Order: sequence, then structure tokens, then C-alpha cells
Amino acid sequence: MVPARLIAVLAVWRQKAGPTVFAMFESETDYFRSRVQRTMLNFRVRDLEAMLAQLRDKGADVAEETQDMEGVGRFGWVTDPAGNRVELWQPA
Repeated sequence: MVPARLIAVLAVWRQKAGPTVFAMFESETDYFRSRVQRTMLNFRVRDLEAMLAQLRDKGADVAEETQDMEGVGRFGWVTDPAGNRVELWQPA
């Protein structure tokens, strides 16, 4: 029997079609913009510009730059209150 609290979680989490990626980076990477940060969360979003605007409006530390990767999509970043960089991805 599955506990009720687990069923509630399972009902909420539904991954859309597409890959789940665990990417390894060199230990000396500057991709995270911090030598202390070792991992990064990456969230899929429908509209990157709208999400970044919402985060800016709420006072979040949003990076000015975005990155376009042909055939992959667009990326943007926000830094959480603990100083960790979080990536947002709008698939192509």
C-alpha cells in the first residue's frame, strides 16, 4: 500500500515528454559563476522572457544575459537567496 502523502506527491509531479539530464562539469568550471556551487537545478519553462520578467518584478537576482542554443532552446539564470545559480530552459 502506498502512503497517502506519497500519492499526493505523485499526483503533482508529471514530467512532460523530453529528457531528464544529469550533466557532469569539470571541477574547475565557471559555468555556475561560483567555485563553491557544485550542482545546478534546471527548470523547464514555457516562456523564458515572461518567467524572467516575473522573477525580476519580485526582486529576484536575475542575470541580464540569456543564451540561445540552436535546436536545444533558450536559457536564462536566476540566483536563489542562498547564492546558488538556477537555470531556466525554454525548449526549442
